[in-house]
Amino acid sequence: MFTRLKPGGLGQKSEKTMLYFNRCQHLKQITQRCFSSIHVKTNKYVQLILSRTFALAELRKSWHSTHTLVGDKNIVLMGPPGAGKTTIGRIIGQKLGCCVIDVDNDILEKTWNMSVSEKLQEVGNEQFLEEEGKAVLNFSASGSVISLTGSNPMHDASMWHLKKNGIIVYLDVPLIDIINRLKSMKINRIVGQNFGTPMKDLLAFRRQYYKKWYDARVFCESGASPEEVADKVLNAVKRYQNVDSETFISTRHIWHKNCKQKNSTKFFSEAVIEGLASDGGLFVPEKEFPKLSSGEWKGLVGATYIERAQILLEKCIHPADIPAARLGEMIETAYGKNFACSRIAPVRHLSGNQFILELFHGPTGSFKDLSLQLMPHLFAHCILPNCNYMILVATSGDTGSAVLNGFSHLNSNDKKRIAVVTFFPENGVSDFQKAQIIGSQKENGWAVGVKSDFDFCQTAVKRIFNDSDFTGFLTVEYGTVLSSANSINWGRLLPQVIYHASAYLDLVSQGFISFGSPVDVCIPTGNFGNILAAVYAKLMGIPIRKFICASNQNHVLTDFIKTGHYDLRERKLVQTFSPAIDILKSSNLERHLHLMANKDGQLMTKLFNQLEDQCHFQIEKILVEKLQQDFVADWCSEEDCLAAINSTYNASGYILDPHTAVAKVVADRMQDKTCPVIVSSTAHYSKFSPAIMQALKIKEINQTSSSQLYLLSSYNALPPPHGALLERTKQQEKMECQVCSADVNVLKSHVERLIQKQFM
Repeated sequence: MFTRLKPGGLGQKSEKTMLYFNRCQHLKQITQRCFSSIHVKTNKYVQLILSRTFALAELRKSWHSTHTLVGDKNIVLMGPPGAGKTTIGRIIGQKLGCCVIDVDNDILEKTWNMSVSEKLQEVGNEQFLEEEGKAVLNFSASGSVISLTGSNPMHDASMWHLKKNGIIVYLDVPLIDIINRLKSMKINRIVGQNFGTPMKDLLAFRRQYYKKWYDARVFCESGASPEEVADKVLNAVKRYQNVDSETFISTRHIWHKNCKQKNSTKFFSEAVIEGLASDGGLFVPEKEFPKLSSGEWKGLVGATYIERAQILLEKCIHPADIPAARLGEMIETAYGKNFACSRIAPVRHLSGNQFILELFHGPTGSFKDLSLQLMPHLFAHCILPNCNYMILVATSGDTGSAVLNGFSHLNSNDKKRIAVVTFFPENGVSDFQKAQIIGSQKENGWAVGVKSDFDFCQTAVKRIFNDSDFTGFLTVEYGTVLSSANSINWGRLLPQVIYHASAYLDLVSQGFISFGSPVDVCIPTGNFGNILAAVYAKLMGIPIRKFICASNQNHVLTDFIKTGHYDLRERKLVQTFSPAIDILKSSNLERHLHLMANKDGQLMTKLFNQLEDQCHFQIEKILVEKLQQDFVADWCSEEDCLAAINSTYNASGYILDPHTAVAKVVADRMQDKTCPVIVSSTAHYSKFSPAIMQALKIKEINQTSSSQLYLLSSYNALPPPHGALLERTKQQEKMECQVCSADVNVLKSHVERLIQKQFM
């Protein structure tokens, strides 16, 4: 395992390529000394592609020697007035036996020879911030605990000064606790507060400054004691410093006795960049998922979707991979005005104990937007700056347009070095989905129709990834690395955990349940990613009782959950009204089996090699029983799917898309009604107008997609029409895409030509 470094770049000198790190210039001399003999003789486009963690043992020693707790670094406590920074700082100082500095008492008042309140009264709000900043700029310390004032983060220069030699820890204390503490301290005005401005509004305003600076966040439970918060601060600092602590392994990783095998583990950024493990497995966390306490979850009940996403993703992504402030910027960009609903993924009561989780408010109208509006930004941050990347995607319908849309929103520089090609079954998606995929092509994204089904597309993409001769050729010849944006990519799967957790918190917020009460989830399932994300939400502390797997007529997963036998022999893919789950080879099932089997990589290798060679495998009885403790499953016929759309509309005025209808049918059969069930609505019904019109027994006046959409919109049903999808039908320009035969070599040729077109 190599030392973790910031992503660096690889440069080239004519035909001789020398390794160097752009973002770590102090490494250049060491790198040249160690690797000056490495050259690659090729054409002028050569770039030697290295992992971001390519390391040097002496650097690891150097880093740890200067970053022990506390070492020469300061722990800088930041937060609003009343967050307890002074008290907590003293406790930490006692625990570590180091100097404690309170900015108010030890810097400002000694510099000014007057109290802070007197200074504020003398100079006013704006001048006070300048005077405060100057005093901090003239101060320096090392190996200390520093408690900032609530207004320090509003002065950029002084914060940069503190950040150079400090780890800034944000004490994120519940607003109600802050207000109560300020009242008990008889503080009725703080810096920046004008008369008539409510304290609550000013504290909320200041959060933007705190989010800008922190390295680590301590999410404080309501009523937590100073001692408890101090312990969390120390744990946060340890995590921040331990850059090698959170790694990923392949599901097919085999542990050998007396061998740590650290060279086979990856960091988050590497897992995102590589997509698929070199042994054909999928990346999963080496350790368990981080778990929030009940108090921490309760603190998120009143939070927005963006706030929930930031808290949860910070716990799952080490700041060495993506700093918290940068992650926050990505999240705010991903879940902004591009979503038609400000709540991003709202929960709607349907009837009885059933609730609909609406996952279709993104720009392309499917649940894929919830991850693919964020994942491209994660990917662009993680990659090496001097390399080109081609994203290969297999889609059963919705992923294609979502991934093309998501990567088209990168900044201009990133779009020059990241391109996307999506392969879809030419005749295996709805007419609207096909038009949407083709119409989503941009300057860095293309669609290719394949004369086969989704399973072929997905298998072909995996084979391309695993063809080391081909991928190596692309790297050497074109300086281009292949990666994925399907749910096989950890960076695509992880954001899906957020909406399952958020749905539960919304039920608590709306008063349907109290925190801790169980719920079931019912999810239309094909590739197993969506339902697996719900499993991960449970691992983080959301009390999900049962996972209900809903299949259509391609019910290989339902059969597997009932029998433990995954059998593709003599099973042909059937085209249905719910094409996104017309899947027989379920990729993410491997991740769940790996979890159930206590990370037995040898077993995963055996099972999925057998599936590839013999088209079936059987798991042992003990694993079947373990699977059935949490999972139940059933499937829905085409007739029952249409009937559910019809009956739900007649009963509630709500139109289900065919995938959601599949889930509702299965939920009606399998759920015992002793607790709420959250049904995932994975797409807007507008994408499947012919099936909806058939279900509602509407005579088609015109066969065009636009006329069907506008006719359905006139029904004033719930959910309301999807604006972005309606706009799509107005596009007059008819775009085209390439179509190819079901041959992996033909797909490779398309990939190479598109790389030449984009990067050469």
